Amino acid sequence: MNSKKIGIIGGGNMGVALAKGILQTKWATPENLMIAEPLKEKMEALKALGKGVKVSHSNTEAASWADVIVLSVKPQIMEHVLEEIKSSIKDSKLIVSVAAGITTASIERRVGGSVPIVRAMPNIAAVVRESATVICRGKYATEKDLTTARHIFESVGVVYELEEEELMDAVTGLSGTGPMYVFQILEGLSDAGVKVGLSRDMANALSVQTLIGSSKLIQQTKEHPAKLKDLVTSPGGTAISALHSLEKNGLKALLIDAVEVASKRSSELGSQKKE
Repeated sequence: MNSKKIGIIGGGNMGVALAKGILQTKWATPENLMIAEPLKEKMEALKALGKGVKVSHSNTEAASWADVIVLSVKPQIMEHVLEEIKSSIKDSKLIVSVAAGITTASIERRVGGSVPIVRAMPNIAAVVRESATVICRGKYATEKDLTTARHIFESVGVVYELEEEELMDAVTGLSGTGPMYVFQILEGLSDAGVKVGLSRDMANALSVQTLIGSSKLIQQTKEHPAKLKDLVTSPGGTAISALHSLEKNGLKALLIDAVEVASKRSSELGSQKKE
């Protein structure tokens, strides 16, 4: 059980997912958790997190109270939030940011001092505690700080550490944005099932379970996807015919382009906020 007080600034999907994960894994007690959200309608919903959890409309209050400040806000408002809480931040606190494109160095410049910063990129699967999260530390963060951040995000999925912060935009483009690619693929598979005669419910169920099963097969066998692909593409069969259509229409190229564009956009979001 962690004794640090955790203040989550931002009561959106990610902030709520982190709060729920922390509570479900009992990494912190409800009394050691505060979530700040300026919108009144969201504040009411946040009270359902449980007895003891503190809910505030004030980012400054959360930052002053917490030992660990989790910035679960959009990159477009990060500068405003940092300016707002700057006077409440001390070098003894740890800041964890999930904002796409915002570097640890840019946060360090804005808050001043020697405040430890850990940058993280989870994804929306944190809502069901299946996120793929990558973390990296800033100039003043220690191994202990990194461990604290790791525990927070292990409450909502799997965590990987990265030493080269310049690769965090690539992480954002791949796994941070990744669920959207999967949703698009699943929607396409479901539509295809309906086109060939299946009911929507059946097409959805089969598409989702196929994705889950295929992912587990790769995870457990640790085989390269190309090798597993070859296992199901028998000569003259259905899979090789479908593969020909996918290759002809450039599915892999489309995915590569999408990840590249998303990575570039992450970098742009950070550049827009540089001083």
